[in-house]
Amino acid sequence: MKTFFKILKWFVIVLITIIALLYMFGYGYLVRAIRVTYFTGHKTAFLEDYHFFDNRIIKNGVAQPWEISKEYNKIPATEKLNQTHKDLETTSFLIIKGDSIWHESYFDIGSETSKSNSFSMAKSIVTSALGKAIDLKLIPNLEAKVKDYLPELTGEFANELTVGDLASMASGHQWVENYYGPTSLTTQAYFKNDLRELMLSLSVDKKPGEEFIYQSGDTQLLAMVLEKATNMKLSDFVSKYFWKPMGMEQEAFWQIDNENDGIEKAYCCVASNARDFARFGKLYLQNGKWNGQQIISQDFIQKATQPRFTESPQYGYGWWLSNYKNKHIYYMRGHLGQFVIVIPENELIIVRLGHKKGLQTKTDPHSNDLYVYIDETLKMLNQENHVR
Repeated sequence: MKTFFKILKWFVIVLITIIALLYMFGYGYLVRAIRVTYFTGHKTAFLEDYHFFDNRIIKNGVAQPWEISKEYNKIPATEKLNQTHKDLETTSFLIIKGDSIWHESYFDIGSETSKSNSFSMAKSIVTSALGKAIDLKLIPNLEAKVKDYLPELTGEFANELTVGDLASMASGHQWVENYYGPTSLTTQAYFKNDLRELMLSLSVDKKPGEEFIYQSGDTQLLAMVLEKATNMKLSDFVSKYFWKPMGMEQEAFWQIDNENDGIEKAYCCVASNARDFARFGKLYLQNGKWNGQQIISQDFIQKATQPRFTESPQYGYGWWLSNYKNKHIYYMRGHLGQFVIVIPENELIIVRLGHKKGLQTKTDPHSNDLYVYIDETLKMLNQENHVR
């Protein structure tokens, strides 16, 4: 027994020493990362991890519930769609046809009101906030210089960087996108408690506006610009100009880096539900109008949903793009396979939330589950037409 307590004593001493060294050398965030992920049985960020972070509320106003189609859930999901839900652990799946919910399925933690991490779908929300700030003339245009708002920004090309470069992922910023490396910038941004300091420690070393390189840091810098330009917290701005006028049914949470004047993790981490996420798809499908009110300009919507670079047709300004089956498709996308897919030609919005993502290859910018959700939805709608 004495031997056991002796071993236990030395184990505790070693553990405390390791933790102290991590904090001493700037890696204290790893303690938080291990506690939030591995100690909860996960290997990466997960759908309900907002419980483990400080959050700012995105307040809603008067709820505007979705219309429910007369054909609601009358056509069953296809066998392939059901299998994909099972394999990739889908939690919520919605098909919105026109203005009405046509199909709705929930699994595991999913429900009409359950909150789920948006991950990078938040980038489309942040870019929408940029469009609104331009509409309000708080930011002159997409060519506005970032240094006008963040004079601390450094790097050879810092003076050339524009807000449009940030929104289109063409910043030249010193950021490397890596979700699983323990010391990666993405991991640091997720678990450190001073995002502003982290972002301003990185320089703009490449000429911006030249090419698309997906970088979460671009959206985080954009959020810092918006905070300065609007003199509002990003959550409050989104609440005032989107959440409330669009009749969100639930308030949402946006993870912040710390409880003392923290900033939103703008590249990710809005906790909301499938029905409310879908409203951004509807807003864009309606060219920025909501109940007759122009929430965001049509010009910005069209700009956001077209590629900036010919060499990178898969991305516009905050939205992913595809011409699958010769249809103009744009969508919000997040880690682990979160989607809000808009197909204007068919007046369709498809929302999928879940625990796992489909196969992503280096030869295709879109994961293979995207095609499944589109194909199987169109099959279900075609089946409805045959039934009629």
